Amino acid sequence: MRSPVGVALLLASLVASATPAAAQTTGNPQQTTSPPPLRSSPSDFLIGQPRGLLAVRGGWLFANTGTDLYDFVTDRLTVDGRDFNTTSLSADFGISIGPRFDVLATLEQAETSIPSQYRDFVDTGGVEITQNTRREEWTISGSVRLALLPRGRRISRFAWLPRTFTPYLGVGGGAVKYDFQQYGSFVDFQTLRVFNDDFSSKGWAPTAHALGGVDVRLYRRLYLTTEARYTWSSAKLDADFVGFEPVSLGGLRTSAGLQIVF
Repeated sequence: MRSPVGVALLLASLVASATPAAAQTTGNPQQTTSPPPLRSSPSDFLIGQPRGLLAVRGGWLFANTGTDLYDFVTDRLTVDGRDFNTTSLSADFGISIGPRFDVLATLEQAETSIPSQYRDFVDTGGVEITQNTRREEWTISGSVRLALLPRGRRISRFAWLPRTFTPYLGVGGGAVKYDFQQYGSFVDFQTLRVFNDDFSSKGWAPTAHALGGVDVRLYRRLYLTTEARYTWSSAKLDADFVGFEPVSLGGLRTSAGLQIVF
């Protein structure tokens, strides 16, 4: 039989060894709970797939100058075909008609004004014969475009995760309101007389186009959009330019801007 002193020492040692374990289970409750679940960033997903878009783009027009009016102007005057290249501004409104298809309406404006003089003629006293050539276009068009990759994926009943990078292709058509004008001093080549005048041709013409681009997601509903679009169009000239074939109004348009989806 053990002595009372030995029993007391044994009990004391058991209590001391049990205290740390009890402290681990009854101490700070945060040490015993499971870690909180991982949270998704608010910018990672949207509530449902967007059904529409608004975009504003600035760009550059590489004008098609392959008709005889441009040949005449560049041959007689100090104008180069590249002088008709100019900046453009456009706005888009679109509606989704399927997981990868959009229908868009676009309004675009481009204008250039080129000062010039005759290459081979001068006025009395060696004075340069100067004029200005101006071309302005307002284009209204509609397009159908196809996303070449899925624009995102559904991750729950309500949450939709957009893709960061989405290329697309499209086709469409519309109408362009154009104004081609030359004003200033000119030479009558039959009499070599110098006179002042204002020649213009304006009106509407149909257009057709093909396009391709990329939408890059910046944050939540905000995208960077870039696009290249080639437009085919020509218009019959007014009586001020009698004898010339229809003037080309088409060309390659490159642009970039910001897009909001909703």
